[in-house]
Amino acid sequence: MTDQDRPETQAGAGAGASGRDAAGADAAAAPGLSESIAAAARRSGLGQLAETETSTGTALLGALGGVRGLCETILPGLVFLVLFTFTQNVPLSIVSSVAVAVVFTVARVIGKTPLTQALAGLIGVGISAILALISGRGEDNFLLGIWTNAAYAAGILISMLLRWPIIGLAAGYLMGDGVAWRRDKRKFRVMQALTFLWFLLFAARLLVQVPLYLAHTDAATSALALTKLLMGVPLYAPLLLVTWFVVKGQFPQKPVTNAGRTTSQK
Repeated sequence: MTDQDRPETQAGAGAGASGRDAAGADAAAAPGLSESIAAAARRSGLGQLAETETSTGTALLGALGGVRGLCETILPGLVFLVLFTFTQNVPLSIVSSVAVAVVFTVARVIGKTPLTQALAGLIGVGISAILALISGRGEDNFLLGIWTNAAYAAGILISMLLRWPIIGLAAGYLMGDGVAWRRDKRKFRVMQALTFLWFLLFAARLLVQVPLYLAHTDAATSALALTKLLMGVPLYAPLLLVTWFVVKGQFPQKPVTNAGRTTSQK
């Protein structure tokens, strides 16, 4: 492969840049780190799409946690939105939202189904509720989510600036390509572009939600609850699907499964 094919190689880059790239690739390819990245990629929504041999719609629903998972994600916030909009009662809205999350978790315990998504949701709802109940302000119910979006946006942006776009890492290990995609100029640019789209998702949430949070009014709090719902799954799902289609087009090889085998792509 020529120097022109390497995304980070310029005419005046010299041997120093190549050495740094080689060192970075070696570090990323270290067995322990590689396994950790691959495992994290398989647990992501992209990984669940890659390992599913069903239709695209069914695979996407599975990646979102199924119907139950969607209910666990959406209903606590919807309950808060409805109750707070009509009552402006912070404790009632918060406690009711937490109660919905508790019901879903208990249902999973009784049904002996995987607890991960419901438990994670319950913890998030619980922490948010504590913040809001301590301050007595409904908008603080969304403070944890705002900080989470900020952390994701920062992490994604840093990965792009370091020229190790996080979507590229996930796709590379899912599709059995490791970090070889970084030596292909076209693939590298596509992975940077996909990663930037995910950065835009989290940045857009912040741009809309932070001003509403800072308004400190009941109307703004209701609007904040609504925008959190509208900018959640409705934006995440289509972006995840677009990402998967682009990744499949860039990596014709078969995705690697948990067991180290490969599954056919549709």
